[in-house]
Amino acid sequence: MDQYIYGLQNAADPSIAYRALRRLEETPSDDRLQRQQRRVVDTSNAQRLLSHRQLDGTIRLGNEYHAYRKFQGAHWTLAALAELGYPPGDPSLMPIVNQIHQWLSHPKHLRPPATEVISRQGDRVRRCASQEGLAIWYLHELGLVDERVDVLVSRLIDYQWPDGGWNCDKNPSARTSSVQETLLPLRGLARHLEAGTREPAIIGAVDAAAEFFLERRLLWRHRDGVPIKPSWGRDPMLIQWPIRLYDILLSLVVMAELGRIKDPRCADALGVLAGKHLKSGGFPVEARTANTVDKVASRGTFADWGPSGRNQPNPFVSIDAAWVFSRVSTPKAPGPSSETGALLAF
Repeated sequence: MDQYIYGLQNAADPSIAYRALRRLEETPSDDRLQRQQRRVVDTSNAQRLLSHRQLDGTIRLGNEYHAYRKFQGAHWTLAALAELGYPPGDPSLMPIVNQIHQWLSHPKHLRPPATEVISRQGDRVRRCASQEGLAIWYLHELGLVDERVDVLVSRLIDYQWPDGGWNCDKNPSARTSSVQETLLPLRGLARHLEAGTREPAIIGAVDAAAEFFLERRLLWRHRDGVPIKPSWGRDPMLIQWPIRLYDILLSLVVMAELGRIKDPRCADALGVLAGKHLKSGGFPVEARTANTVDKVASRGTFADWGPSGRNQPNPFVSIDAAWVFSRVSTPKAPGPSSETGALLAF
């Protein structure tokens, strides 16, 4: 671990210190972890994210019925709090939780164009499953899970495509799942399993979705080995932050969370990530996906997510990258990149 990343465990920002302790300290004391996590409540980021609540405790930035306004609505607010390490079980967040479930169960959400079944393609329901997947993940992270999460889990299982993923493409010719719509459902379902659920249907769904990515070595097309270039979004070979649907780092983080980072099919992606390590220490944000603002704005975020740019390290992604490499058990490179092996001891 390089000196930059090592020092993040003592960062002044409690969100960064907590993330570093949780990810990188072999045996962090519960007291130290909880102390840093409790401090997250009073950080400027948490305060800015929650300062837009209405008198009823919800976040409604306009007249929309739902919570999905990018990237400042209720859905993204809870996702951001989970990324920041906000402590679990805060009852003051329940109005936002209720708002999210209201959105995800609303009739508009479950019928066209949000959800669509094309004639004779009942096994390929067109649904932006990343929404349910992300919600399942952050509700677990924030300790705000109740029986309504089971509905979201069941929906993902029901809507999973034969190849193991999900897709919202309304084009009838679409036969393959979307990488952007599959990674977050995989992470959410895996987090649900981690919480103690052992239902065979969920285990099977996680296995199938993981295999969908592993067949592609996470970042390369299955049929010809060409790097995946989604029809929308940033180049997944770039480290994206703070909004992550599918990129090299999150793909590897999810594989590490699943305990599958040692699968040989992760080796090439590990090699690409290793090549992004800065000589000065840490890893950069190569594609900033939301801009910090003080007002409601398209693709704005109320939180400050640290520096971006290919030549300067970002603490959040540096911690995640270091953690990914720490999960690779072999002392040598797990794949063709010798640089990966060197990073395992950085």
